Amino acid sequence: MPAVSKGDGMRGLAVFISDIRNCKSKEAEIKRINKELANIRSKFKGDKALDGYSKKKYVCKLLFIFLLGHDIDFGHMEAVNLLSSNKYTEKQIGYLFISVLVNSNSDLIRLINNAIKNDLASRNPTFMNLALHCIANVGSREMAEAFAADIPRILVAGDTMDSVKQSAALCLLRLNRTSPDLVPMGEWTARVVHLLNDQHLGVVTAATSLITTLAQKSQDDFKTSMSLAVARLSRIVTSASIDLQDYTYYFVAAPWLSVKLLRLLQCYPPPEDTGLRGRLTECLETILNKAQEPPKSKKVQHSNAKNAVLFEAISLIIHHDSEPTLLVRACNQLGQFLQHRETNLRYLALESMCTLASSEFSHEAVKTHIETVINALKTERDVSVRQRAVDLLYAMCDRSNAKQIVAEMLSYLETADYSIREEIVLKVAILAEKYAVDYTWYVDTILNLIRVAGDHVSEEVWYRVIQIVINQEDVQGYSAKTVFEALQAPACHENLVKVGGYILGEFGNLIAGDSRSSPLVQFNLLHSKFHLCSVPTRALLLSAYIKFINLFPEVKPTIQEVLRSDSQLRNADVELQQRAVEYLRLSCIASTDILATVLEEMPPFPERESSILAKLKKKKGSGNVADIDEARREREKERSINGSTEHSNNSDAASKFSPTVVMDLLTPAPLPSNRPRPVSSLSLLQTPLLAPCAAPIILSTGMMVAPYPSTDLLGPNPSASSAGASLLVDVFSDNPAPAPLKVLTASVCEENFSRFICKNNGVLYENQLLQIGLKAEYRQNLGRIYVFYGNKTSTQFLNFSSTISSQDILKTQLNIHAKTVDPTVDGGAQVQQILNIECVSDFTDAPLLDIQFRYGGILQNIAVKLPVMLNKFFQPTEMMSQDFFQRWKQLGAPQQEVQKIFKAKHGMDTEVTKAKIIGFGVALLDGVDPNPANFVGAGVIHTKSTQVGCLLRLEPNMQAQMYRLTLRTSRETVSQRLCNLLSEQF
Repeated sequence: MPAVSKGDGMRGLAVFISDIRNCKSKEAEIKRINKELANIRSKFKGDKALDGYSKKKYVCKLLFIFLLGHDIDFGHMEAVNLLSSNKYTEKQIGYLFISVLVNSNSDLIRLINNAIKNDLASRNPTFMNLALHCIANVGSREMAEAFAADIPRILVAGDTMDSVKQSAALCLLRLNRTSPDLVPMGEWTARVVHLLNDQHLGVVTAATSLITTLAQKSQDDFKTSMSLAVARLSRIVTSASIDLQDYTYYFVAAPWLSVKLLRLLQCYPPPEDTGLRGRLTECLETILNKAQEPPKSKKVQHSNAKNAVLFEAISLIIHHDSEPTLLVRACNQLGQFLQHRETNLRYLALESMCTLASSEFSHEAVKTHIETVINALKTERDVSVRQRAVDLLYAMCDRSNAKQIVAEMLSYLETADYSIREEIVLKVAILAEKYAVDYTWYVDTILNLIRVAGDHVSEEVWYRVIQIVINQEDVQGYSAKTVFEALQAPACHENLVKVGGYILGEFGNLIAGDSRSSPLVQFNLLHSKFHLCSVPTRALLLSAYIKFINLFPEVKPTIQEVLRSDSQLRNADVELQQRAVEYLRLSCIASTDILATVLEEMPPFPERESSILAKLKKKKGSGNVADIDEARREREKERSINGSTEHSNNSDAASKFSPTVVMDLLTPAPLPSNRPRPVSSLSLLQTPLLAPCAAPIILSTGMMVAPYPSTDLLGPNPSASSAGASLLVDVFSDNPAPAPLKVLTASVCEENFSRFICKNNGVLYENQLLQIGLKAEYRQNLGRIYVFYGNKTSTQFLNFSSTISSQDILKTQLNIHAKTVDPTVDGGAQVQQILNIECVSDFTDAPLLDIQFRYGGILQNIAVKLPVMLNKFFQPTEMMSQDFFQRWKQLGAPQQEVQKIFKAKHGMDTEVTKAKIIGFGVALLDGVDPNPANFVGAGVIHTKSTQVGCLLRLEPNMQAQMYRLTLRTSRETVSQRLCNLLSEQF
């Protein structure tokens, strides 16, 4: 690059920069910039005979103004004109301006391309470099189309200067990354490989980066690069630092080139040629030997460069996985870094050893460092290093050390960072299952896991323990006894209650002989937890109760009394109410034989990939976990805890399994067709027995599950002809059959809209193909809705899209920003979409959620009314009695009050009414109204433009089964809308 002479200095630019720096305020700076912009604009428009120096100076000023954060909307043409200059400084400024300010869609791209072509054809190395840098910086598709064929020719031409070759290689690399389909693979590919033999190491470094990227796309075209890369690496590794004086960095010869060559070799398997393989092994041994030598400098740059080459060499050794000696040496070298004072080295050592643990040659060597890793887990300050230690313990685990590692992970779990607890829980659950010596240890471990970190134990973990207990008869009694004892603790996590309810409902009879765990004691123990649990868990417990009626007829009256209570039959939650009604009716009208058939014990589950492992793979990606477990399966070929070998012929089915669909996780195996199919306890736990089409369930994680229709659960197989089957049909014959599959239309569905007035989570829409669930949260005038789309079929949904539409008036009142959703939804899978909402002003209408997708080649259209109501933007307000009535009187104008008297649609339960008022969004004020039977509340509606205070009073008349609802707000439209919404709930 030519030197810049003193005459090239731009005094006007220096003065302008000095003026900007001397400005005392932002206003003064803007004023000075505007003045300069006006001056430059007048110069460009007025004086047509501007010389190159003036153009360069003014373009530089515009570039500086842009870098200060101001928009520049002129001067582009002047910068393009500078490209035709023969002076380096003027051409340089032109290219710099274009690289920074010109958009790839600009109308000037054609002119710029012409100027670049001229410079590339000039054979002036300085101008060629400037042009290549500009192409790489802009990197647009238009430039790739224009120059992708020319740059390879420049790269391999014999008369091209070394500096231009470097720029050409890096420019081609950039175009390959932005537009890989436009970079042609022709005869030049064989010639570019030979650049690895170039005398100029800068050219070799740039060429190695390019070849590595291209080899990942087309390995066969660049296979000859292996021998050249090994030869070049050998020369670098065996050379003295003085031999590569220009490329020695703190006594390390060409570290960047060495790293790139080692990375290139990782694109290919180990060399088949014995001589080449021996030479590569010698290089790797030399790198490992140099790592043991005393450092030649105490500076950090020396150790960084040396370790960069070492870790890349270890990565290549791990990639080849064919030299036991090298693998063990690499493991020992990494073991030394585990106690290094540098945090980054400890992190990298743990990460590399995770991969080494999957090799049959080095697994035992890795295990020798178990105490060091456990100590790192306990004492390391950096959470990321502790997470890598957990990963390494997971990777090195086998039958010989499983109990020790699981115990250490459980111990660490009590103090672990919340960000990694869920991952540790999954790994403990997987290891306990995979390496269980006996099933009692497994059950104890999982229950201890729930006790220590219950909030982080996902649904998959407790599903899996139930699955295994049901499949293993010899552990069922022990499991029932263990969970019974665990439930006696004063405070139990809800997941433990779920496991206890399921196992006691299935196998409580195995411990009922002991007076301390008699049927009544078991029931009382479970029911003592009932009021503390969420709705899904209560639903599970109700299913356990109906199981108890089958197992223990002596507790039938007690359980029926519980089911008959108002808190069950008139429960605010429709799922619990429906189960209580149906289970009570079933226990009353069904004979003992029918109950035994309907409620018989769960059959064993079919073998499939553990859902916990599937979830961990999804959480960690397709890298570490999948590789470690695959290698472990190949290495051990041991039987899993379920007692069957994992064969490769079921791997395809396992790979399609989605852990997000619970019914797939615990669906029983098909039974012989010569008898009616019994209802599994899982089906009872998830589906109301008598419902023609079961209500969907919202799990505590926010995941939506679509239960099967009850006729499928209770009806016999098509070929069944037994008496038991016909009895079942007779008992439940008054139930309608499930609706056939309909062609979806775009008519707006409002069926579940009103259910969301007083709640934020639930299933918004469901048919035989698709389930849509919501989980919403609101704060002041802002809201966020998570929309879950679940594919209930085994076929992919294609071209899946969802959009939000609103009437014109609503668009001014409500801002909704929807993130894009994945266009493909696999069978049995679930995708999520996030909606961000801002309430600008009060509104009455609701937006529509429009869904389109292709199923079986047919376009499906679904339109659902989105439950975004005005009351969602309530902030509850606590008030004393005096303040309430004072404010009530202030809002006494006729237009501020709305009153409505209406007949009760549901039972007038006090607790249910309180729950609905609180769910509506206001604060329920106790002791304010003189009549204790009345309900009063207060809150503030938050919008972007204003805040609207609201007071409400609900007066029930039990004798007449009527309500009188009065609302007073400062705005008439708000009063009317809130009154209409709330009155629909009673």
